[in-house]
Amino acid sequence: MFLVGIAAEAAEVKVLAAFGIRPVMEDLGPKFERASGHQLAITFDSGPATVKRVQGGETADVVIIPRERIDGFVKDGKAAAGNVTVFARSGFGVAVRKGAPKPDISSPEALKRTLLAAKSITYPDPARGTATGTHFAKVLDRLGIANEMKQKTVFPKIAGGAAVGALVANGEAEIGVLQGQVLISVAGIELVGLLPDDLQNAVVFAAAIMAGAKDSEASKALVNFLRTPEAAIVIKAKGMEPATP
Repeated sequence: MFLVGIAAEAAEVKVLAAFGIRPVMEDLGPKFERASGHQLAITFDSGPATVKRVQGGETADVVIIPRERIDGFVKDGKAAAGNVTVFARSGFGVAVRKGAPKPDISSPEALKRTLLAAKSITYPDPARGTATGTHFAKVLDRLGIANEMKQKTVFPKIAGGAAVGALVANGEAEIGVLQGQVLISVAGIELVGLLPDDLQNAVVFAAAIMAGAKDSEASKALVNFLRTPEAAIVIKAKGMEPATP
């Protein structure tokens, strides 16, 4: 059980976070607030957009995005390397509409056959620079079916994992590919499973306490909370794995 004690002066911690960690933070946020007495003000956006917001001058106490995107903050002096904490990782998954037959994705060849047989697929547009879009475009290239899939790909018009899930749920796309923890949080679809190990690329999430954090102690309390056993239970329940640096 995580106990930080009620702060003498409760602080508001401003958090910028990637859509991929939203299912976890929407669960853990209220738990942290009850345990600490602090309040969270969380804004969710895509990973690339979150980076642009910070680079454009927007301030935050804590930024939670894929680890590799934080390197730029450290280089620019916006966050110290010692204030970057890895706490969760996730894999890419495949989903279909609820009730639909679950296709075989157990191996690269099985996934290739499934994708070629599908009438339509959806995943984030690689042009947006998101982790899933960038990686899955490489998967299609590796499978040698990038050209065949172009004509049957429906890219979401808006950012956020829910948009991919919505296209599958409403029948606009037969198969959706996204981080597993986001897919299982969308109503009307079912997670078939994760991509085969040979085609997998885990996304590692980290929380960075920014150099301009208004209340460093409250920010540290949040980051420490994300590494507790209580948080690990939630992370697992949401389809992710607790991670260590």
